[in-house]
Amino acid sequence: MRSFTFILFLIFSLTISAQNNTCKCCTENNDAFDFWLGEWEVFNKNETIAGYSNITQIQNNCVILENWKSAKGNYTGTSNNFYNVKTKQWEQIWIDNQGGVLHLKGNRVENQMILSTEEETNEKGQRVKNRVTWTKNEDGTVRQYWEIITDGKDIAVAFDGLYKKKTSN
Repeated sequence: MRSFTFILFLIFSLTISAQNNTCKCCTENNDAFDFWLGEWEVFNKNETIAGYSNITQIQNNCVILENWKSAKGNYTGTSNNFYNVKTKQWEQIWIDNQGGVLHLKGNRVENQMILSTEEETNEKGQRVKNRVTWTKNEDGTVRQYWEIITDGKDIAVAFDGLYKKKTSN
């Protein structure tokens, strides 16, 4: 009887331990933006260097942290990216050293993560929305395409960059 009780205790202990060690953010939804992880050199459309981005997972894989630095070093920014299980969508909160803030929301569609801000009214009384699309390319690069949409129709490109994995020297 003692050995039976011991075995039950051991099974119960292992079950409780396994439940406590489960990764809450190790799901397919949480992995949807993993293609952006890495240390990157980012190039403009004319193939000049725009900046550098280091993108890692933190908080037990629940948050993707981006640290951006422009090529000239005068512009930096940080974003926290996460899958919100309550709303069933991805969110990004971007803050830069110029006081800029964006709160984007959306989801992955095939090989693209598409996130947008809520529509706001600018100082000219126009309705403005930001949409940023990250595309996972077959060659391992990632394209970031940032559009500013005014009054639901006029589109201006704020940034069009190509992320290439940084090569070690």
